[in-house]
Amino acid sequence: MRRKLLFGNWKMNKTIAETKVFGKESVELEKFAKSKNVDIGIAPVYLSLAALKEANPSLIVASQNLHYEDHGAFTGEISIPMLKELGVDWAIIGHSERRSYYNETNESCNKKLLAMEANKMTPIYCVGETLEQFEKGVTKKVIEEQVLEGIKGLSKAYVEDMVIAYEPVWSIGTGKNASKEIAQDICSYIRELIKKEYGDASSKIRILYGGSVKPENVHDYLAQKDVDGALVGGASLKVDSFRQLIENI
Repeated sequence: MRRKLLFGNWKMNKTIAETKVFGKESVELEKFAKSKNVDIGIAPVYLSLAALKEANPSLIVASQNLHYEDHGAFTGEISIPMLKELGVDWAIIGHSERRSYYNETNESCNKKLLAMEANKMTPIYCVGETLEQFEKGVTKKVIEEQVLEGIKGLSKAYVEDMVIAYEPVWSIGTGKNASKEIAQDICSYIRELIKKEYGDASSKIRILYGGSVKPENVHDYLAQKDVDGALVGGASLKVDSFRQLIENI
């Protein structure tokens, strides 16, 4: 049985001071999640990684991105050794905002995933179609390319333990929601793609849905057979709303 996973992506929100407050409050939140057999994690900004780890050492903490090289002339980037020095061994890779605003590609995501496997880090690899692609009916073609090109060369054992998040770009931060049927259909399709490439790893990999997930709709999404959790934006910024997400599963 795959454990449910709720992961908060804070994007460019919260100062270090605000993160410390949340981190202390998250200790009880995490205990509550465990009582519900749910894993929870947070991806804060780089500056707050250490503060969150210190405030709640047992919380899963992820970087919102990383570079595939260990060091070099890459202004504004952060490396795997730098993250591991902080005790951070999770990272979000290929979020639609990274793809849209900073020209991330399936190829660059693949380089990051390969580097993460070599360094025993766990990725949350994001895939999803734009509104234009959705309206043209090419969602599954886009998802297939993103998944297969992104995970190319990874070992079966690694794929079993990684996380893939389906986030339709047209539903992120817009208030528009993919229906629970769409979420199930695409998450199921992703699992089929993994099965073709990696066999029974498909039964172990956790696949999340993301895109305007709120306490009011989280139950419907996570009740779907192939939706193992959610990648949450705004609803993860406050302990109270995060707790409501857990309660409503």
